[in-house]
Order: sequence, then C-alpha cells, then structure tokens
Amino acid sequence: GLADKPVIPGARSIAVTWGELSAEATRRGRPRPVNDTWVAACCLAYGLPLATMNVKDFADFAEHDGLRFVGI
Repeated sequence: GLADKPVIPGARSIAVTWGELSAEATRRGRPRPVNDTWVAACCLAYGLPLATMNVKDFADFAEHDGLRFVGI
C-alpha cells in the first residue's frame, strides 16, 4: 500500500502549473505527454527536484521552466 510512502497532496497550484506548462510547451511546438507534465508540475509547484533516470523526457521542463534534477 501507500501508507508508508510519501505522497504529494493535490493542490490547485499543481493544476495551475500543469496548465501553464502544457500551454507553453504547445506554443513552443513541442507538446509534452500528460503524465510527464503532471510530474514536472508537482515538482515545480512544491519546489522539489526530480529524481529520474529518464532525463531526456524532462529536459524541456528543465530548459524552459526551471525544473531541477537530483544528482545531475
């Protein structure tokens, strides 16, 4: 179960950040997958770095939106 796992609570700030990220990526001509955008929005809304081995899928968020990575 999730009882022993840290969970980021949902918040309006995440939804707003997701919408902004999604719209900006589309305007740049590079729309991002919904799930990747939600992950980036959670990190950015809470000021958290992202721990991932799949940096290439999140590189646009780092370059354009200030997403930070752990250990990179």
